Amino acid sequence: MSARKSQPASILVVDDEPLIRDSLGEYLQQEGFGVIVCGSGEEALELAKEHRFDIAICDVNLPGIDGIDVLQRLLEISPETFVMLITAYAHVENAVEALRRGAQDFLTKPIILEEVLRKINRLLTMRDLMQENQWLRRELHREEDSDAIVGKSAAMERVYDLARRVAPTRSTVLILGESGTGKEVLARYIHKQSKFESGNGRFLALNCAAIPNELIENQLFGHRKGSFTGADRDQDGIFVHAGTGSVFLDEIGEMPLATQAKLLRVIEQKEVLPVGANEPVPVEARIIAATNKDLAREVEQHHFREDLYYRLNVVTLKLPPLRERREDIPQLVSFLLSRHAKTMGKRIAGVNHEAMQMLLGNRWKGNVRELDNVLQRAMIFGEGTLITPADLPPDVAPPGDDPFAVDDLSKALERFERLHIERILRQNPDKRDAARKLNIGLSSLYRKIEQLQMGERGA
Repeated sequence: MSARKSQPASILVVDDEPLIRDSLGEYLQQEGFGVIVCGSGEEALELAKEHRFDIAICDVNLPGIDGIDVLQRLLEISPETFVMLITAYAHVENAVEALRRGAQDFLTKPIILEEVLRKINRLLTMRDLMQENQWLRRELHREEDSDAIVGKSAAMERVYDLARRVAPTRSTVLILGESGTGKEVLARYIHKQSKFESGNGRFLALNCAAIPNELIENQLFGHRKGSFTGADRDQDGIFVHAGTGSVFLDEIGEMPLATQAKLLRVIEQKEVLPVGANEPVPVEARIIAATNKDLAREVEQHHFREDLYYRLNVVTLKLPPLRERREDIPQLVSFLLSRHAKTMGKRIAGVNHEAMQMLLGNRWKGNVRELDNVLQRAMIFGEGTLITPADLPPDVAPPGDDPFAVDDLSKALERFERLHIERILRQNPDKRDAARKLNIGLSSLYRKIEQLQMGERGA
């Protein structure tokens, strides 16, 4: 059994025993994998911030941060990484507990290299299945629900309203929001509502953080034959290909300063200058940009051009994080399960009451994207027609006392809101500071305190 040479997987090996670490790393490299080895949990977490690993193989007994802690922190940094833990045979119950905490598999010492390879290939097959499902989901639903924004909360209704009003115009739009909140989904919604997709109007997206600096201008503006080695023909960039449609520039805050200056020309002059060209090419596409950064602060630190910032900031839409619109979670769960059921060919009726309580109480640092991944994994590993708490990672549970020990959804949300506000007020006795932390106005905080019957308002 050998590794797949067409798309070598990246593997992180973490073990403080040099003999195990080096021999395992050397063996996997010989099998065609890209391997990085390290001897501590601290180093592993730093590497995970710099590299994207398909699989991490980590010893449970490490000096400093142990393997269980590495598992939990690694899944926060890189939820898509599959983790396999190494444990002594006598402590196999620890490995079973690790599986409940999110690990995909475990190895017992002494390690048998052929068994490691077999388990890796099984996990890669699972990874390929998930990636294929994601691709199929995008393709099958590109037309029917690529512009579907799910949620009826007051925060999302405000976003809908602004999006609908700006869509028919040619104004540049800037979408702000944390990673995983659905910025591209909102951009597609605006494009669909614009009606500029008729004729040659297309929606084309470019992730500015995923393209090397030396290639991004070629992707945006195109090139002319002979402009560089290998340029054997003219090629248009996405602004030309989009026609009268929309160009979505994701992670705009990562765009190099030199390219920012040329993008400013596109906005002001409605033309692009392909690499190696002498004459500009007129373009009509509307720009929709998105970022999870504070662009105003980036301007102050001279990481982003001030003139471009004001050109992009004509209309700004801010997507709220999932933790601020928990009332949308049941609808999101239903929508995502339905989409996955079609691509996986599985019959999933929904989520049982206890599992829904856990989903409602989770922190969702990765927002809708994290919720999507959790549900997809639950559907892969679950065996019933209902997702239960056993199908969810244990960290998908509200900390401390369960505020949702009621059946009524509105009461459960009210209890969680009360607990959250009480915690912030304990940490910030000055209500002005608490309101800033909650990202609401002081008068809104007073109203919440009255509505939730939390006692005297105080000063």
